[in-house]
Amino acid sequence: TRTLRYGENPHQQATLYGSFFDYFEILHGKELSYNNILDITAAVELLEELEPNSCVIVKHNNPAGAASSSTLLEAYNKALQCDPVAAFGGIVALNQIVDAPLASKLNELFLEVIIAPGFAEDALPILFKKKDRRILKQLKNISERGTLIKTIPGGILVQDKDFLSNDFSNLKTVTENIPDEKQLKDLKFAWTVAKNAKSNAIIFAKDKMTLGIGAGQVSRIDAVKVAVMKASEFSLSLENAVVASDAFFPFADNIEEIVKHGITAVIEPGGSVRDDEVINAANKYSLAMVFTGKRHFKH
Repeated sequence: TRTLRYGENPHQQATLYGSFFDYFEILHGKELSYNNILDITAAVELLEELEPNSCVIVKHNNPAGAASSSTLLEAYNKALQCDPVAAFGGIVALNQIVDAPLASKLNELFLEVIIAPGFAEDALPILFKKKDRRILKQLKNISERGTLIKTIPGGILVQDKDFLSNDFSNLKTVTENIPDEKQLKDLKFAWTVAKNAKSNAIIFAKDKMTLGIGAGQVSRIDAVKVAVMKASEFSLSLENAVVASDAFFPFADNIEEIVKHGITAVIEPGGSVRDDEVINAANKYSLAMVFTGKRHFKH
């Protein structure tokens, strides 16, 4: 066990139980907080579902940006573009060795934690210039089958982890237009991010980069509007982008909203009693849409 300074808020006590530090080694910085540990877990769970040279930025358990690219530096720059304001004070997780140029770039922004599987020898002195920022080396994967436990009045709820990692074997095209290879790559990327965002979640993406994230909304149309607003705020064009929804579109109004912004393809679970209406709307606007057959609520 390890007693933490406090819990989610300073007036709450908190204790860490178990073997969390079998997965991460603290190389530098202050002691991890309760919130740091939650955000680290959220960031790495998403990162482990992405390809090499990927970056995830997390704030309050939600992705603020994510990208996969040809280099790790480019992936970080793209992830940061999605929401540079939210990234301030956030958690950055990377899945390749951090070199000196990337370390210098990371130092330009206040970050709570940086996580990577390793750091180049000349990168660490650069990162250590920020005395309080936590630098973590990931020792092994955290994504494994297991259980999730939540306390409730009088007991606990136990469920299997949502472990459907990178399973796209059941994708079904339901529209007249079929997604091309590039769209399909972006759809899979966006779907993976949506799976790891709080529900209701909508993700706009292009070139394996998030452009707008609407997460934790109580209606799906609001999640769409928030994602559009965030993209607009940071001047990110949604033209020819794709959209992922963690659960089905209950009404065609979501399609009517996204086509205003140049979206070309959609990925969602399907399963609504109004699927036909949604599919008809997608066909009306020549969208390509695929159903996954799997929902990914996250609370």
